[in-house]
Amino acid sequence: MKKNFREEFRQAHYDATDRNDKLMINFWDIDHIMHSLYEGRGSQKRILIILLEFGTITQRGLTEWLGIQPGSASEVITKLEKSGLIARTENPVDRRTTDITLTEQGRIKAEEAAQQRKVRHEQMFMCLTEEEKTALLTLLEKLNADWRERYKNMDDHSHGRHRNGKHEHHHEREGR
Repeated sequence: MKKNFREEFRQAHYDATDRNDKLMINFWDIDHIMHSLYEGRGSQKRILIILLEFGTITQRGLTEWLGIQPGSASEVITKLEKSGLIARTENPVDRRTTDITLTEQGRIKAEEAAQQRKVRHEQMFMCLTEEEKTALLTLLEKLNADWRERYKNMDDHSHGRHRNGKHEHHHEREGR
């Protein structure tokens, strides 16, 4: 199959760069693919999975965990509540706080979403042997620990800028 101009230009650029640039290009490409596979930090499925894992969580805690604005979280939570997938109740200790839990219907949807995520994650790494997965994980953990320490004083938005100029956090807590 013939490559188009963009693919040819991209390959020529990639071939002309040094190893560090190639590493970053691959991280950007992986980030782009992951963003296209997931609905986003505040997606309904992601919230259901988080509630499945946590049980009950405050609306504020959920918003902080997702790393999204309270208004965005409130909008998705309202949709989930109207769909009968979650219930919001007043926190018995702090009446200013709202607790969120799954309904039975929500638990079923959350379990389905968690299973779909597990299958997707297995598929994403099918091209690697178990040894390669272990080696990759070791390298990524080493790199991640170094970067967390090295760049810990950076503002969230300064390192969250995506190539398209939008502010986005690249670290998904989904896999915890």
